[in-house]
Amino acid sequence: MASKKDGRAIARQNEVRVLRALHRFGWIRTRDIAALVWQRWSQTPTGEPSLQLPTSTPGGLRMAQKTLRRMRDRRLVLSSRAPDGSVIYALAEAGARQLQQIGIAAGTGKDLMRSFSSAHFRHRSIANEVAISAVQEGFRVSSEHEISRGDWLGGDRGIAGKKPDVTIRAAGRIWLVEVEKSRKNANDYSKLLEWLGIVVRDAFRPAGQELLGDGLRWGKVVFVCTRAFRDKLSRDLTAAGWKKNHFETLISFNLSLYSFEDILFS
Repeated sequence: MASKKDGRAIARQNEVRVLRALHRFGWIRTRDIAALVWQRWSQTPTGEPSLQLPTSTPGGLRMAQKTLRRMRDRRLVLSSRAPDGSVIYALAEAGARQLQQIGIAAGTGKDLMRSFSSAHFRHRSIANEVAISAVQEGFRVSSEHEISRGDWLGGDRGIAGKKPDVTIRAAGRIWLVEVEKSRKNANDYSKLLEWLGIVVRDAFRPAGQELLGDGLRWGKVVFVCTRAFRDKLSRDLTAAGWKKNHFETLISFNLSLYSFEDILFS
């Protein structure tokens, strides 16, 4: 009898962890849930975030599938088929109410599930994978969904007016992650260059950094992007006066870990 009670208690704990994950990320896939709930996390991050793909075990994936099926039957979560054929999950009203009962200001994710483009899905999936990987490595993370609703250190205004896709923190340093396609419209790209200029001036400010506050200092701005985007941004920053030490200190490009094949460039 005791083991059955223990099993039910563990199942309830796992369900709460699933609900909390959905609250943090908006919607996520089964494999993401498995990586967040049924995979051991590092207690102390070492070095910089790797941005490697999140890992999960076959057993963890089976437990995620079983738990999500049970929670969907009880109408705690919503499910939908994503553009790539995967199943994604979000909070249902009953699931949001359960979180509210333990003091979390959660809301239903039904509006997030209604419609989105293939490009938006791929962008959010990559941002979520970056965030989950950093969580597994022991970093403090703000997901794209948390940032979009102002639930992060930059609030609604952002850092110097900008909201990144993911933030990763440890030991007083912060990394801002941008998931970029190969082309941005001219206005957005101009704003990005202007913002990076603000960042580099703050990072190399003789009197010390002041833009981040909260005792934080700059790690890097990490671009998960295509080779074309990297090359163009590097040329334009160089033309704007960036030196080798500016790039080495503040900018990192990741070209190989994620596929942009599902993003339609226009």
